[in-house]
Amino acid sequence: MQQGLDLFQIIHRGALATYPLILLSVVSVAVVLERLWSLRNIGSVTLRIADSILEPIRKGQKDLAIAICRQNSHCPAGRIFLNVISKHGDQGLELAGTFATEAMFEETQKLRKHLWILGTVASSAPFIGLLGTVVGIIKSFENMAIVGTGGFTVVAAGISEALVATALGLGVAIIALIFYNYFQTRIANINGLFRIQVAKILENISQ
Repeated sequence: MQQGLDLFQIIHRGALATYPLILLSVVSVAVVLERLWSLRNIGSVTLRIADSILEPIRKGQKDLAIAICRQNSHCPAGRIFLNVISKHGDQGLELAGTFATEAMFEETQKLRKHLWILGTVASSAPFIGLLGTVVGIIKSFENMAIVGTGGFTVVAAGISEALVATALGLGVAIIALIFYNYFQTRIANINGLFRIQVAKILENISQ
């Protein structure tokens, strides 16, 4: 009876697909952790900054509101609100809204940084796994042709090894796709929050 191969042997034998998939999984995890860290507390920070500058704006203390925004310039909301308040005095309300839209678009694009990697991994990993499986099956039938005897039992072990590549590819793709959709939804919600708070600021500035 043939002894089964352990996981490391299977990965090594299917190196054509398994090694790239392992590399893609490591890259995906790095992107996920980096984006989780970058997007942490953005919603609460946006609300905090907006609340802190609305009162000075109502009182006509534009310089104080600008100073608060500059103190929070490390946050996307601080940069957006600074753009809105500083542009309003020079350009008027309508142009201030235009500049705010441009600033929100720019900051939203920054929040989507590296997400294309997750999208690429999610779409390509299954095909890489399938390639590894096909190559593994071809090798198994080639070995059976060389031996010249036996039936399915001769290639069963090789096929099972080859299918590991497909399973690994699907696993990597599923995880990447889940986080890709999660980040896209979260960034869309953050962008909506930006728009709501900018509208409140513009409304108070115009009064």
